[in-house]
Amino acid sequence: MQYYSLGKNSPNVDFRTAAITGQAPDKGLYFPSTIPKFTAAQIERFKTIDKATLAFEVMKPYVAGTIDDASLKEICAETIHFDFPLVPITEDILSLELFHGPTLAFKDVGARFMSRCLGYFSKDKKANKTTTVLVATSGDTGGAVANGFLGVEGVNVIILYPKGKVSPIQELQLTTCGQNITALEVEGSFDDCQAIVKEAFMDAALNAQFNLTSANSINVARWLPQQLYYFFAWQQWVAKYQDALGNYPAMNMVVPSGNFGNICAGMMAKASGLPLGHFIAACNANDVVTRYLATEKYEVRQAIATVSNAMDVGNPSNFVRIMEILENNFPALTNALSSYSIDDTNTKSTIARVYKTNNYTLDPHGAVAFAAAEIYLANHPQAKTIILETAHPVKFPEVVEEAIGEKIAIPASVEFLFDKEKISIPLAANFAAFKNWMKEGK
Repeated sequence: MQYYSLGKNSPNVDFRTAAITGQAPDKGLYFPSTIPKFTAAQIERFKTIDKATLAFEVMKPYVAGTIDDASLKEICAETIHFDFPLVPITEDILSLELFHGPTLAFKDVGARFMSRCLGYFSKDKKANKTTTVLVATSGDTGGAVANGFLGVEGVNVIILYPKGKVSPIQELQLTTCGQNITALEVEGSFDDCQAIVKEAFMDAALNAQFNLTSANSINVARWLPQQLYYFFAWQQWVAKYQDALGNYPAMNMVVPSGNFGNICAGMMAKASGLPLGHFIAACNANDVVTRYLATEKYEVRQAIATVSNAMDVGNPSNFVRIMEILENNFPALTNALSSYSIDDTNTKSTIARVYKTNNYTLDPHGAVAFAAAEIYLANHPQAKTIILETAHPVKFPEVVEEAIGEKIAIPASVEFLFDKEKISIPLAANFAAFKNWMKEGK
């Protein structure tokens, strides 16, 4: 498989190069030269095969020529070694819980897959050639990347996060690792962090000195494995709803959307032949795509801080990939995708209402998705939807506990974090400060 730049001004590369470099020299995102197409027979078999085998078969075309089958099987098995349960909330809204991984967030899958791919590739590199992973986080990415790459030989990780704009557990997950993980606390927004990372990739001197790559969803190794959630959800959907004739209702997906990597991965899965229904991008006040779908005017704005902080993105990087999937056809886009913007007041009231009425605890991002699902269902009364519950509610204790009026039990898997010391390095929100730190203070 070859990958081309969406900037259309860089040479094609293989998966290994795309994963290691993160972004093309022309600043474009990499995109697969062909979207794999699964046959009807393969799709039928996907209904019942085990998750590890399914993950291997989905990912194999994307890494062709760079990772051998035995190693890819091992990478996939380790990547998805936890549950992805589909849990009913109401008769028409089900929750795909993606928070059962080691850092309680959906990004565990992409981070684990990428870290293992880079670990595999590092075995072929010359001695003393260390890769430096740069990642900007609005919440969960940092912890997932830190956990996925912790102790990986030949890889150093630098995480940039916006000061005061991540939750306590999120911050502990990315600032308490030590070893090969460094956290930079940026005096700015997620967009500032992301801009620093993108500019770093364009700096020839830094790239030459540190062998830079990204672990954000701009990296194909982080983005593409997110398709797997949708295959796992579909397996459970079919098992629940399929009748004797093989028919089942359309599986409409409501995805909390910030940088749009997750929903873009789902749309890739559909383009490959997975029989998914309509996609709904559930956005908070950062509603550039919601406005675009309504006006056909794409207007980037400064990110706004909200209680669903992992979605506080004013310029979603992966939307250009969605447009590529749909061949930059706006009517095709509006047919495939809807979007609703949910404000903080509605988000909080949704958490409270669903807890009281349905005995289900949503995190703020899941609440945005639930509220968006209700809007969609009001206009499509015969439909059913799945919301992606992307993080455990314990990661947002202030918002959730105020809404439900109770303390959230801390899972045993993260209790140890509260005994660890936060270690972070303050950084001004500009590339010059970052470059100076890399060259002098690192």
